[in-house]
Amino acid sequence: MTSYLIKGVSVVGGAPTDLLIADGVIAEGGRADETIDAAGLVALPGLVDLHTHLREPGREDAETVETGSRAAALGGYTAVCAMANTSPVADTAGVVEQVWRLGREAGLVDVQPIGAVTVGLAGRQLAELGAMATSAAKVRIFSDDGFCVADPRLMRRALEYVKAFDGIIAQHAEEPRLTEGAQMHEGEVSTRLGLTGWPAVAEEAIIARDVLLAEHVGSRLHVCHVSTAGSVEVLRQAKARGVRVTAEVTPHHLLLTDELAASYDPVYKVNPPLRTAADVQALRQALADGVIDIVATDHAPHAVEDKECEWAYARPGMVGLETALPVVLSVLGEQWELIAERMSRAPARIAGLAGHGTDLTAGTPANLTLVDPSARRVVDPGELASRSRNTPYAGTTLPGRIVATFLRGEPTVLDGKAVK
Repeated sequence: MTSYLIKGVSVVGGAPTDLLIADGVIAEGGRADETIDAAGLVALPGLVDLHTHLREPGREDAETVETGSRAAALGGYTAVCAMANTSPVADTAGVVEQVWRLGREAGLVDVQPIGAVTVGLAGRQLAELGAMATSAAKVRIFSDDGFCVADPRLMRRALEYVKAFDGIIAQHAEEPRLTEGAQMHEGEVSTRLGLTGWPAVAEEAIIARDVLLAEHVGSRLHVCHVSTAGSVEVLRQAKARGVRVTAEVTPHHLLLTDELAASYDPVYKVNPPLRTAADVQALRQALADGVIDIVATDHAPHAVEDKECEWAYARPGMVGLETALPVVLSVLGEQWELIAERMSRAPARIAGLAGHGTDLTAGTPANLTLVDPSARRVVDPGELASRSRNTPYAGTTLPGRIVATFLRGEPTVLDGKAVK
């Protein structure tokens, strides 16, 4: 294994120092085979994404585990959690093991499958939670993302079941009876455009219900892609009571607003929808003060025919792995400790991913990324490693460039390019 001396790097924004990578870990001293001049660069623990759609099996025209893993590595990630809404659905030990093995074969990031809560994501019968938990993939997070576990009795049973092995139910918070036919956030813009609105309360009501269920059961709940100021307040109160709840926000909900829907460009159609500027501000504050625990991409690649069509027929979702850190930098600025906590340490803790999200000190696994904060990048969809091109940032100049990513001491990205 090649050893690397990363010279003059700022570790999580600290004073310049040298990092030696040898035998897959951060080493205390010794000689290196290669030297990387890292003056002006920042080293972060490898980023961890708790919410990625890799589409394989079933929709390899939109993404594969390999192409999604490459996009993740180029975005500074060393681990991603793959959502269950594949075809077939990842609701059995066999399917989650398939995704896990594909991730190992790609070898670019650690791919941790998320299992479905219900069979076929249909919301009627619990999936094989125990079998997935004891499979080779060792699933610990379960989600019907794309759909809400709307039945409160079923949600309670799921929370009770996973409590036995300290598992997590990750909820897509959307009361379906309040969002039927909805096309965008319900508000002034939807009224002006004549599009059916998606009320904030549809999200907030489910979160309120589920934190009460999690509190009653004493189990772990994770709330996916929080998007409203009201949701933030429900979470704030729940955490103050000691409820075992964590929450995520996406980069696009930290930056973009519902005003973009006025273009009728389906690239801005996403679930949950883009909200108001006031919601965006509330989400930023919640991320800063810890009410929202992590940033998760909700990377949602789509084939051209599913996105480049009329707004009403377009599939919701945006790709985000390669632009997540630059977007967060544009929102938070160079708050490196906060970024490391929200994009690496906390998601690794929540998912139980040993070896990820660790401080870059001697003896720890060399899972890290090097960032050039002075660089500026104009997003070109044609240059994305993802198989899909549905980015809302096309033509946008974003700060920061991923220079290198290391997974257990092996480079997956060097000089901004994928190694394999």
